[in-house]
Amino acid sequence: MKPSIGIILDPYGRKHARFGDKKYEILKNHGYSCVDFNISNTDTQMYTCSEDELVSLISCEKRLADKSGITFSQLHGPWRYPPMDSTDEERAERMEKCKRALLVARLIGSKYFVIHPIMPYGTADIALGKEGKTWELNLKFMRELVGYAKEYGITVCLENMPMLGFSVATPERILSLVKAVNDDYFKVCLDTGHVNVFENLSVQDEIRRLGEYVKVLHVHDNLRDKDAHLFPTEGSVDWQGVVGALRDICFEGVFSL
Repeated sequence: MKPSIGIILDPYGRKHARFGDKKYEILKNHGYSCVDFNISNTDTQMYTCSEDELVSLISCEKRLADKSGITFSQLHGPWRYPPMDSTDEERAERMEKCKRALLVARLIGSKYFVIHPIMPYGTADIALGKEGKTWELNLKFMRELVGYAKEYGITVCLENMPMLGFSVATPERILSLVKAVNDDYFKVCLDTGHVNVFENLSVQDEIRRLGEYVKVLHVHDNLRDKDAHLFPTEGSVDWQGVVGALRDICFEGVFSL
């Protein structure tokens, strides 16, 4: 079966908002059928407006997408850089943002909610000897988040990271955390470019490692030097190997650029 092809859409970022009501029609005309609805920026109106205003706003997006034949295959939840996860108050505030993003996911009909690990000691906790504490705080945070997501029937997908000094970055560590939470509503988002910055890892091997836990993809390339978000074939990822690995694990999701 031919896979669905999707692409990320930041509905209120300057790249896409300039197309206004035409943005979904344009994506459809370019051959896409699915969207990764990116609301990672917590400074947008979606996180500051009232719930009634939010429902109205997102209902409009849903109507435009439906009219153009575009579905929402996944939603990218809150992400702040530099990370703001150091205190109980910051983590609670992020959870509230995640709960709002889950409401958006329900309104647009997305089954999958992508989230990064929390980073209470920044992106280089290994050098600080904080791996154990990072693990404990992520376990607590993700269990709580999955509890909220289950109420909407939404699966949380934890994404692997490109930070070499962060202890919950590689697909192996992401998988360990997902297994520790041990819930059918907690799976993996495999990011191809984030794997590729680790010189000792190959994307296809990590896909096979994750197997049936992979429900969502972030597809992009790089030259192993940085998280460059290049178009596939512009970097060093072995794309034939990636496609072969996806076939091996019987991946039935969206090939989302």
